[in-house]
Amino acid sequence: MLMKIVTYNVNGLRPRIAQFGSLLKLLNSLDADVICFQETKLRRQELTADLVMAEGYESFFSCTRTSERGRAGYSGVATFCRVKSAFNSDEVALPVAAEEGFSGLLGELDTVAEGLEEFSKEELLQVDGEGRCVVTDHHHFVLFNLYGPRAGGDDTERIEFKLNFYKMLQKRWESLLRQGRRIIVVGDLNIAPTCLDRCEAEPEFENNQFRRWFRSMLVENRGSFFDVFRAKHPDRREAYTCWSQSSGAEEFNYGSRIDHILCAGLCLHQEQDLQNHNFVACHVKECDILTQYKRWKPGNSLRWKGGQRSIKLEGSDHAPVYTSLLELPNICQHSTPRLSARYIPMVRGLQQTLVSLLMKRKVSEQVDEINIKESCSETETSSPDQFGTPCSSSSQDFGFLSSSTIECSSSFANEAACNTLVTLSSEPTKTRPGNETKKKAKGSQLSQLSLRSFFQKSSIPSKSTRADTGTESTQIDVSESNHLPNETPMPANQSGSVEQCVLHSSASIQDADQDELAACSLKKEKNSLALLEWQRLQQVMQNSIPLCKGHREPCVPRVVKKQGPNFGRRFYVCARAEGPASNPEANCNYFKWAASKPRNNKG
Repeated sequence: MLMKIVTYNVNGLRPRIAQFGSLLKLLNSLDADVICFQETKLRRQELTADLVMAEGYESFFSCTRTSERGRAGYSGVATFCRVKSAFNSDEVALPVAAEEGFSGLLGELDTVAEGLEEFSKEELLQVDGEGRCVVTDHHHFVLFNLYGPRAGGDDTERIEFKLNFYKMLQKRWESLLRQGRRIIVVGDLNIAPTCLDRCEAEPEFENNQFRRWFRSMLVENRGSFFDVFRAKHPDRREAYTCWSQSSGAEEFNYGSRIDHILCAGLCLHQEQDLQNHNFVACHVKECDILTQYKRWKPGNSLRWKGGQRSIKLEGSDHAPVYTSLLELPNICQHSTPRLSARYIPMVRGLQQTLVSLLMKRKVSEQVDEINIKESCSETETSSPDQFGTPCSSSSQDFGFLSSSTIECSSSFANEAACNTLVTLSSEPTKTRPGNETKKKAKGSQLSQLSLRSFFQKSSIPSKSTRADTGTESTQIDVSESNHLPNETPMPANQSGSVEQCVLHSSASIQDADQDELAACSLKKEKNSLALLEWQRLQQVMQNSIPLCKGHREPCVPRVVKKQGPNFGRRFYVCARAEGPASNPEANCNYFKWAASKPRNNKG
């Protein structure tokens, strides 16, 4: 049986799903039996079906549990296994057991894993609390999906965290190897082991304590693990898996190899000649980098010239790494472990929740329809409306009564015309289907809320055709016109015709329109002045930007974001993409501080 494993730092699972159109399309594009994602950036409460479930795959997630500032929802790993059946399957891809984290404390048993007894529960939970590991047992081997911590050169707290992380992992691995288990470790370990794995590495590059630890784990240094990529490609150069996002380093392949696949343990054969038999030699067919997933493609070389980002690049700042395994026989029948995402309450209960919601809505609509019919039935027989006119609308038109189309007597219209907005109807309202009527009524109510609609420039005839209702009506707004200048309010009990009130209101609206036009003209003038001032400032700023020494091109401004004496200070650098110093087209490493200095926030 041939089995393919892929590891991929997706730099956010949501944007990768959006990039490919769906989770299933993303998984199928990698065409692997086991797919391990790192840096999913999902919290536990965000694990919905569209992010974790895909037909033909079982998934296992670990999310950050810490509330530390800047760490919540940051890391996260996920393992997807392509299977034909999640139940009673003999496939190797479907794990027989799964574990969130590697300490054992996040599982159902809540017990410290063997080999980690020397550490306190607080230490183990702190390391496992950032969602950096999922362990799946595939019978023939135990698979560790890891996202290793980053640690800056002077960040002592994170350096200590990273040291504990790998120290504990090593203890767990050693315990499993003593039990005769085989181990495969995949993921973004945030460690480039040698100078061969880093572009233009400095002379002291390999003396870093994490690189020394990594190399100490390898077989060539009497360790237990094979670096599978280097076992297959021992001398390949510029084989990088990660590139800086901020400097456009993909353009010149100026990166590092920090995404790895490691293997340890005996092969599956029965021969006892261990010198010629090991897991990599007997069962690893190939291992390589899927460079087609890089964001930069040939033809994008001018994207960073002059600091202009003219081409939008999609994808992660990492490239996936894969390996293919040979001669893995099927295993005994088993079902998916309880850690599977199909058992997460937000996912498992989704269908039930939707069904119950739709059922409740349907019942509510039926109850409302019954109440409406009963209400109209009672009104037709005995209850006149507030205007003294019996209600004659059917249940389909019930929602439309709130719109402002009201049938009323002419005696009431003369009084109401000068106090409220009334629509006088000369023809009965035509019956419309219930849903469309309700939508029109809602739209009518929303339009009434706009103050601008009261001052629109238009002549108001005595009768105007309403296209939405099929009625001829006259709309008069006097309650709002009472606040307009040069107008004398009309008492409610004063006799007079509706036509006089309409003419009076029309003149007031025209005055308001003139005031509005003047205000708009003044606003446009101010906007034009502001635009000219902004363009002048931009020109001044552009003239103050220095030219880099290497290309004589305008630099790009940057701000120091690292805490320290220069925090917040501006500087200028070459706008070209980062690349080898031997390449004249790459960044010339020009640097200059801006004239302004960081503000002193003492106070």
